[in-house]
Amino acid sequence: MDGPIDVILPCLDEAQALPGVLRALPAGFRALVVDNGSRDGTPRVAAELGARVLHEPRRGYGAAVHTGLEGATSEIVAFVDADGSLDPGALPGMVALLAHADLVAGRRRPAGRGAWPWHARAANVVIAALLRRRGVDVHDIAPIRVARRAALLDLGIADRAFGYPLELLVRAGAAGWRITEVDVDYRPRTGGHSKVSGSVRGTLRAARDMAGVLR
Repeated sequence: MDGPIDVILPCLDEAQALPGVLRALPAGFRALVVDNGSRDGTPRVAAELGARVLHEPRRGYGAAVHTGLEGATSEIVAFVDADGSLDPGALPGMVALLAHADLVAGRRRPAGRGAWPWHARAANVVIAALLRRRGVDVHDIAPIRVARRAALLDLGIADRAFGYPLELLVRAGAAGWRITEVDVDYRPRTGGHSKVSGSVRGTLRAARDMAGVLR
């Protein structure tokens, strides 16, 4: 790869998890933290650890991710949840697979008790099955992924909430992208349950956004 690769890390109150995530970034990958309105000092922690920090005041996973995508400068970009549930050490191998793919996405494999609540896993199974019916051969909605920045921008993803990763896959499939899945460990998040999938309410909110994308 030519030059460092930007790793987009959407953050909402991840001051506790972020140091471990940033320390785990492999050589050749640089952190681009997009703060989504944190109140726990996340931007300060990120800056002190050498990350570039952008601010997105509009709440929503998609809003934060898209701001990071627009602000990135590397040809290839990576996306990783900043809650400590995923190992950035998987990124070099994923980037290598882009030689024969347009998108490389992680397929989560639970590693540890409570890593993936039943309601979140069930929702993921249903959504992935619907994607495969549309011809998009995936088994997860990819919380860790790598692709070429310009191609992602060209997809014209419009969702700015939790439906963003699903719309990415739908549009990528419609565009004929070659999508490769790789197994990645999915660990319990640092500091407790996920703000989205850690509760039935959060899962239902995400499912609502994703249902809108599928409609």
